[in-house]
Amino acid sequence: MKRFQKNRRDGRFARRGEGARLGPLKTLWETAMPLSDDDKLNGRLHGEQPEAQRDAMLVRVLYMLLIWLMLSLAQTVLTVATVLQLVIMAVSKGAPNERLAEFGTDLGVWIAKAARFQTGGSEVKPWPWTELD
Repeated sequence: MKRFQKNRRDGRFARRGEGARLGPLKTLWETAMPLSDDDKLNGRLHGEQPEAQRDAMLVRVLYMLLIWLMLSLAQTVLTVATVLQLVIMAVSKGAPNERLAEFGTDLGVWIAKAARFQTGGSEVKPWPWTELD
């Protein structure tokens, strides 16, 4: 994933999203070129988050326990998907299953959002409390 990109005007490198703003979330170079899959993923992981109300501590602890169980299940699902993709790639001479790869990306984004909530980096709860993206 590219975290820095070259500014077309002065040739310096800047963090993604920094630069002349032309719209709510677009910079000068983002309007000139369509977003790549890496850019979209980066926006899903590090983009602006919707406003969320801070829960009472006891409620947050209950959410954290529930999300911890969901993360444990997600780890098992990731392991199964990994083994399945390995078998598919072995049979098809290295070609991955695109749908399974996309599922892995979505699962990774969900895990990242869950981890951000669990560690206090965000008040936004992952799916099913918010949209999956």
